[in-house]
Amino acid sequence: MNHPLGTFHNALIHEKSPYLLQHAENPVDWYPWGKEAFHKAKEEDKPIFLSIGYATCHWCHVMAHESFEDPETARILNAHFISIKVDREERPDVDKIYMSVCQALTGQGGWPLSVFLTPQRHPFFAGTYFPRSPRMGLIGFPELLLKISNLWKDDRDRLLITGNQITDHIQKFSRATSSGKTLGVETLQKAGQQLARTFDPQWGGFGGAPKFPTPHQLTFLLRRNRRSRDPLELEMVEKTLESMRRGGIFDQIGFGFHRYSVDEKWFAPHFEKMLYDQALLAMAYIEAYQVTEKPFYARVAREVFAYVLRDMTAPEGAFYSAEDADSEGKEGLFYLWTPQEVRDILGKEPADIFCSFYDIREGGNFEGNRSIPHIAVSVPSFARRHRIDEQGLESILQDSRERLFLAREKRIHPLKDDKILTSWNGLMIAALLKGYRALGEEAYLNAAQMALTFLLNTLRIKDGRLLRRYREGEAAHAGYLDDYAFLVWALVEAYETAFDPTYLEHAMTLTRSMLELFWDQAQGGFFFTGMENETLITRVKDVQDGALPSGNSVAALNLLRLGRLSGDTMLEEKADALLQTFAAQVDEYPAAHTQLLQALDLVIGPAGEVVIAGDLSEEDTRTMVACIHRQFLPHQAVLLVSGDENRRRLSALAPFVKDMIPKDGKATAYVCRRYACQAPITDPKEMEKALKEPI
Repeated sequence: MNHPLGTFHNALIHEKSPYLLQHAENPVDWYPWGKEAFHKAKEEDKPIFLSIGYATCHWCHVMAHESFEDPETARILNAHFISIKVDREERPDVDKIYMSVCQALTGQGGWPLSVFLTPQRHPFFAGTYFPRSPRMGLIGFPELLLKISNLWKDDRDRLLITGNQITDHIQKFSRATSSGKTLGVETLQKAGQQLARTFDPQWGGFGGAPKFPTPHQLTFLLRRNRRSRDPLELEMVEKTLESMRRGGIFDQIGFGFHRYSVDEKWFAPHFEKMLYDQALLAMAYIEAYQVTEKPFYARVAREVFAYVLRDMTAPEGAFYSAEDADSEGKEGLFYLWTPQEVRDILGKEPADIFCSFYDIREGGNFEGNRSIPHIAVSVPSFARRHRIDEQGLESILQDSRERLFLAREKRIHPLKDDKILTSWNGLMIAALLKGYRALGEEAYLNAAQMALTFLLNTLRIKDGRLLRRYREGEAAHAGYLDDYAFLVWALVEAYETAFDPTYLEHAMTLTRSMLELFWDQAQGGFFFTGMENETLITRVKDVQDGALPSGNSVAALNLLRLGRLSGDTMLEEKADALLQTFAAQVDEYPAAHTQLLQALDLVIGPAGEVVIAGDLSEEDTRTMVACIHRQFLPHQAVLLVSGDENRRRLSALAPFVKDMIPKDGKATAYVCRRYACQAPITDPKEMEKALKEPI
């Protein structure tokens, strides 16, 4: 195909995904995943080369430059294969299936994901990155292509048998079934012990290099600590959160967290920034602030939100997906500094202080004689060592950071993946709402509500079902389990923040759709794909929490919370069935399922409900609400009855609130715990005391 201006382009030119468009002018004759490519493979009797990645993936860029932009490699691919490109963030269903193949065959996975399929989409060989020429013990990609092409011609039966066997295997193991095992308090304890065994007491985090932020492990430990009162569990959370903020994994100049650290010290990051990391980490810092009341954690949450609202927010109000690690063809270049660059901007004296504090040194602390800013020493220690007033030091560092940020803005920026994903937006909205409740920043509530309005108006079709992705005016792809579960999470947070029954109505409607589309009627639990999604070679049903919590984990907690908010016991029964379905898998290694364990923690309880009857325009009602919002109350469902219309709508969803009214003209809290209700309370301090009853 030829562009009107004469530039070659392939079938990806018609796509919206930034990742697919990055490859639209490759000499490879790429196709998007779809019927045209599969028909062509059958018609021309060729195997399929499936390449899966995402726009901000560093090694995807490397393989693209080495192989997919290379005319000779493209010639081999075009002659012997039908080549398909998939954006894993747009089509996580395709990615999940073929990533499981790669992990089963090689013991590892990652992106770029390279899989070879029969025209019937059965996989027979898989790997990740392949260099153009042999190195690091890896076969060269052109050589691999020719070997597979020859096998397809000369020994096809073996490939077909392999493909059928692999397909049978993943179909067999992709569905969890109920085991009869029951999860309980001992499961929570076991997870805490497993995390403690892998905890790094020097640098925080779990395991060695590379080290990933896994915020749901930290939020689980905060809940676990409420039950156990074990100081180690809180120590693990605090050490990890403090070390990450000091390390190079945090963008010390512009804020926000990078994807992960390649070392155990949180020093050298993989520089891409993902929306979901910002959301989940912000939640962890907010909850740590609620538990400890230490201003440091509130400050970090504010910094994360400052980055997201400044750099990751679309004009429509929703949130972009990611920023690349690379700029000007080099990973991390945008974020690195030399002392001379800092001196040129700040002048010698403040530059010397800034460089010393953030370890920006001559010769560099990283590649190319450049340095990653990070904090190696505390402000008080640095101030004492350099005989500088602490407050003065803070002022110098703050002013210097702001000036360096403005200068950095003039650099060539990394690519921004500006697609809007329903699921990741749900996480960010939930985080902002938690931030508003804990920190009282009106901007967070406004941003969350604006994004929610966009999602509900643009990524929900007329029958109420969700779409996955929006970009450049186009909403596309039927939603997956994560899209429903994460958006319902956001809606539950929105209700418990603003107390608008509309949010609760939307949450209940989407939950019913989720049950209809994704619930496994035979074995329980949710499939990742629903009845509206494309039929692939299997339906995955997973529960393990990775970089993102699994859809089943989030859905379980949603069902429990909505059950408490509405009094609909059917929802809690579904959550119990879900936990039962995955019990054997979770029990095997609970620490890999820490988001789901937060649902289990709520099941074990004691859970409670508080209904405030009062008018939000009145100070006594606002005082009660603020008292609840600033506390860490993961077991508490909160409703507000305010006025006749609100009571009417809320009673339709939660009939038990119908007769709850203010007493003596005062805002009144109806507190229930362990399925028993206390006498109505009109004193906010008495309400706070009732809510703080120990587990």
